[in-house]
Amino acid sequence: MKITKKDLEKSQVELTVELEFGEFKPYIEEGTKHISEHTKIEGFRAGKVPYDILKKKVGEISILEESAHIAIRKTIDDILKKELPDRQPVGQPKVEISKLAPENPLEYKVTISLLPTITLGAYKDLKIVQEKPAVSDEDVSKTLNEILEMRVKETASTEGAKKGDKIVLNIHLSLDKVQIEEGHAHDVNVILGKEYMVPGFDEKVEGMKTGEKREFKLAYPKDHHQAQLAGKMVEFSVTATNVFNRELPELNDELAKEMQFKDLVDLKDAIRKNILADRERQADVKSELKMLEAIADKAKFGDIPETLLESEADNMMVELERNVTAQGGNFEDYLKHLQKTKPELRMEMLPNAVKRIKTALIIREVGVQEKIEVKTDDVVKKLDELKKNYTDKLEILKQIETPEYKRYIENMMFNDQVVAQLKEWNYADSSQQPQS
Repeated sequence: MKITKKDLEKSQVELTVELEFGEFKPYIEEGTKHISEHTKIEGFRAGKVPYDILKKKVGEISILEESAHIAIRKTIDDILKKELPDRQPVGQPKVEISKLAPENPLEYKVTISLLPTITLGAYKDLKIVQEKPAVSDEDVSKTLNEILEMRVKETASTEGAKKGDKIVLNIHLSLDKVQIEEGHAHDVNVILGKEYMVPGFDEKVEGMKTGEKREFKLAYPKDHHQAQLAGKMVEFSVTATNVFNRELPELNDELAKEMQFKDLVDLKDAIRKNILADRERQADVKSELKMLEAIADKAKFGDIPETLLESEADNMMVELERNVTAQGGNFEDYLKHLQKTKPELRMEMLPNAVKRIKTALIIREVGVQEKIEVKTDDVVKKLDELKKNYTDKLEILKQIETPEYKRYIENMMFNDQVVAQLKEWNYADSSQQPQS
């Protein structure tokens, strides 16, 4: 077997593989047998048709093509391991049969993208200073107000809407008496005094009663997120469909006990701890990104293959859509709000996709150089813990038991271990360092 390797741009490699006819012959025999098993020829049992008879029935090139595919399937993995021992392939290789003729060698070309090379610079003692989050009394009060809002009692009213009331409106917007496309909304809840909409809107609808209609104009701010309305005088036509008086519960020990706390002080302490824990998580993520960016700035990377970049951008789009949906939103509405198409948004994600790829390369390379390994027992323990959470969900249990999912968990644990080690090496004692 003769193999020629050629480096291409964008971290791609082309391998030209030639099997002499003698090496190819066993695969021809296998291809002949495979085709004859699925070809009915009078006087011969399935799988026992001689080559010369079979080629008259299906054509010699059909037999050779089937044989070539078998030869490629059975040789390509070993060839990649031998020729690219220290490089990890990305995606599926592109295979092309370049020479195929009777009584001649088989030649095929393999083009494959590889993980970019990386040369690490300094990745220790970077003295990354972590932020020390704080929680103010105002932060706690804001959360308490949100709790009260969730427990508000609403009563239908025949009186005019006043500050603190909720008014339900049908709203139609126009510019120069021409209705704006998608500039209408029904059953919009407006709490007077909260200034949810355009400045001045609450004053215009204050005093409205159920069934009442009003028309007025308001100037939209120049920095409004809806570009077609920003800085313009917009005509409103609004109809009140309902008015509700709102009564907030008292903020006291009784309310706290209803929420399974000892008293109001206990509730406030819990809120403060939850806010602090959330901010500490955010600060840790911020410090981690800062650390990895610092390491990336000192490293040298090979060209990133287009297939890897495209795949990462696709993953980011899927994650974004999943997050929007999980929060109760509609992704198409989200795109309209941004005034972008999916391809435009995806294009904007490419720089971040490059950062994520570089981060993954850094973690992998540090792990290799520092000989960080995930213990098999730890992986098994993690999988067992996951199984306990899904004892009544057979499909998920089947997925957890697959080799692919085991590799996924192992890779996730490997990344966690490397990042944890990097933090030990690089996080400074913030009590002794100035805030950056």
